[in-house]
Amino acid sequence: MIPATLFLLLLTDWSTFRGPDHSGVADNQHIPAAWNVATKENIRWSTEIPGLAHSSPIVWGDRVFVTTAISSRGRETFKPGLYGEGDASDDRSSHQWRVYAFDSKTGRIVWDRTAFEGEPREKRHMKSTYASATPATDGRYVVAWFGSQGVYAYDMNGALVWKRDIGRLNVGAYDDKSYEWGTASSPIIYKDTVIIQVDTQEECYVMAMNIKNGETVWKTPRTELPSWSTPAIVPAKSGVELVTNAPRAIRGYDPATGKELWSLKPSSNITAPTPVFSGDVIIVGSGRRPEKPLYAIRTGARGDISLKPGETSNDHVVWAHQGSGPYMPSPLIYQGLVYALENNGVLTCYDLATGAEKYKERIPHQGSGFSGSPVASDGRIFLPSEDGDVFVIRSGAKFELLGKNSLGELLMSTPAISNGMMFIRAEHHLFAVGGKN
Repeated sequence: MIPATLFLLLLTDWSTFRGPDHSGVADNQHIPAAWNVATKENIRWSTEIPGLAHSSPIVWGDRVFVTTAISSRGRETFKPGLYGEGDASDDRSSHQWRVYAFDSKTGRIVWDRTAFEGEPREKRHMKSTYASATPATDGRYVVAWFGSQGVYAYDMNGALVWKRDIGRLNVGAYDDKSYEWGTASSPIIYKDTVIIQVDTQEECYVMAMNIKNGETVWKTPRTELPSWSTPAIVPAKSGVELVTNAPRAIRGYDPATGKELWSLKPSSNITAPTPVFSGDVIIVGSGRRPEKPLYAIRTGARGDISLKPGETSNDHVVWAHQGSGPYMPSPLIYQGLVYALENNGVLTCYDLATGAEKYKERIPHQGSGFSGSPVASDGRIFLPSEDGDVFVIRSGAKFELLGKNSLGELLMSTPAISNGMMFIRAEHHLFAVGGKN
């Protein structure tokens, strides 16, 4: 018989990008370390999803929600791998942007809705998709943001509650406006607001919308460069903070009013990782050289907390490493350690309290690299590679590889862990990994 406390933990929801508190962590889930798609070993189900998306699945109760963009050309593709080209995809054909709800136990489609249909209003990088933002839910609404195609809120049964057109968003290279790469920052939900981070070539702002009707609650303009990071809500003792990662500065805001509280420079000219936190320490990193910073920031800061030349800490920065930040995967804090995964597969482990490096190891992969973020459960860390291999390592200050599991499809999203299962959105299928019921 499962104890009541364990049963409650098993039902932990994964309601946003990176799950509870944006952490990427869900313990007491009993996720197997090994599975096999061909033999169905520890594969509860798999369901094909039309279209293309790098968005991650989210889970609430017995529902799994995903988004996709379906090209009228047929089955579209993206180009994975480690390369420097910034070209956009040539697929400008009519698309359908859809939101799907699946039964978490069977993989059956409960409902699907077409949010927008037409030619894309923005271009996308040839490695990206037109549906790269992960949806969010609070158990009342499911919110999907399709970039220039708008923000859409549905109730849990799939009825459209409201939609919001925020215009065409030109997001691309910081040094050349002719390169357009598309949007990826995901919406988050705080109390009765939906918060989005919009950093483009023309206009930059953070905005909160009423979750019940989509009307603007507050909108804070800012001077920035294009970014792809998802903001995070940090419940600090001194007051809740909304933390954003962007090229010109990492910033903290009051999520109730949009007032800027603090800022930290330098960052990278390209930022994608989402901030994470544990207790009163926030970890923020980005991987564009030459800065490539990784910061540990103490909550409750006010004003400009940037380090002076030669400093690695101050009253508000616990520690800092330059040249160590991840490019695409978000950092992971687990059991007192910080894990930073680079696109090339180099994984570095640090002590959360001191920033001391515990190890630096290259994941023994062959192929394209890593874009999805690591997640953790029950003493194991799962690292999704672009080639569809999910590597499993043991958590701790010593590197120990436990295994590798292949999905047989390209994989750019971050897994979700809930209800004793790991849900993985690969190029063509949604997989549910779990042991015996």
